[in-house]
Amino acid sequence: MQSRTKAEYSDKEVEALINKEHLRQLLGLELIPSENYVSREVLNAMGSIFTNKYSEGYPGKRYYGGQDNTDAVEQLAIDRAKALFRADHANVQPHSGAPANIAVYQAWLEPGDTVMAMKLDQGGHLTHGQPITSSAKLYNFVRYGMKDVETGEIDYDQMLVVAKKTKPKIILAGFSGYPRTLDYRKFVEIGQQVGAILMADMAHLAGLIAAGELENPLDVGFHIMTSTTHKTLRGPRGGIILSMGEVSNPLKAPSKTINNLPTLIDREVFPGFQGGPHEHTIAAKAVAFYEAAQPEFKLYARQVLANAQILAQELMNNGFKLVTNGTDNHLIQIDMMKSYKIDGRQAQEILDIIGLSANCNAIPNDQLPPYRPSGLRIGTPAITTRGLKEQDMAQIVIWMKEAIRYRNDRKKLNILTKEVQDFAKNFPLPSDL
Repeated sequence: MQSRTKAEYSDKEVEALINKEHLRQLLGLELIPSENYVSREVLNAMGSIFTNKYSEGYPGKRYYGGQDNTDAVEQLAIDRAKALFRADHANVQPHSGAPANIAVYQAWLEPGDTVMAMKLDQGGHLTHGQPITSSAKLYNFVRYGMKDVETGEIDYDQMLVVAKKTKPKIILAGFSGYPRTLDYRKFVEIGQQVGAILMADMAHLAGLIAAGELENPLDVGFHIMTSTTHKTLRGPRGGIILSMGEVSNPLKAPSKTINNLPTLIDREVFPGFQGGPHEHTIAAKAVAFYEAAQPEFKLYARQVLANAQILAQELMNNGFKLVTNGTDNHLIQIDMMKSYKIDGRQAQEILDIIGLSANCNAIPNDQLPPYRPSGLRIGTPAITTRGLKEQDMAQIVIWMKEAIRYRNDRKKLNILTKEVQDFAKNFPLPSDL
């Protein structure tokens, strides 16, 4: 049989699309707060030969042979995650943040049990009880939210009232669109009064927590913390579950107690909810946890917050109305209807034209539908990774304002596109370094 050359096997169509996406990322600025850029080392681990290996089970307790290296790399990721977040246990197998949350629900709850979570239009995530999700069909979700949408202050008094009435088994702190700080100690106080376990979904804040720039819920009494491993953590697309309690043999079912949460969660991730873990992704997670433990990462996290503060102020100085009038973290929510009388999707599409990526998002008491909401969500993790500093935030706001102002002027938009591209070229992608 005649052999084929490498070129004959090459998929030119996919190669072309990869190259196009590389160029899009290089010539634009990523303002979506849930996105980031990984290092060359993380990217290499993601594309490593570990992708060839099945490894159902956990280190030392696998169902397939040939596991010496998969056991070692997964244990390395576990140990690094535990140290980074000061947790008793880490499960690094969840494929992303949503499966991590669902695995926790299934580990602790029975169908019909109650979970207390943030109102979805005030920042809560889909997996915190959005009616169209499968978890909302299984469990009863009750809500807490802001006392004052101008400041973002959570109504903890009302939260306690609802908790005493509904007796949730889980009280969930976390969000995907809330720009302020939660008082984790008040969550713990309420949880203790009603006998609920405390779960923190820190998908957005994990990198800032790992760097010590924002408070770690596990330090103040939370039992569980879930997260994605991308976003501010700058790792691969994946999930993680951190928990407090005693770690025991996952092959043996433990009693359903708070102290056994680590093992209950392990058994629900596998075999309860997922099959084989993606060891190439777990290897990349291990690299990301190593990077997050370095002194340079703390400087990065600090810069993310500094950039967000300046970006928020510049937006308000230029007529943008912000939800809660500012931010305490890395993300900013803009009320586009109050700002410029356009909806968030229109704003997203306009900014896309000139190379600024953002995402439309529902805001408190939004009167518009989810696909075309009033809000626009932006943030600073990715642009900070590229090397942008405080002095660059004003220029971003100028481009945003000009693009919206001249949204029907193709010639002006072309000029803005060229300006963004020329600027972005000065800040290489980390994987290109």
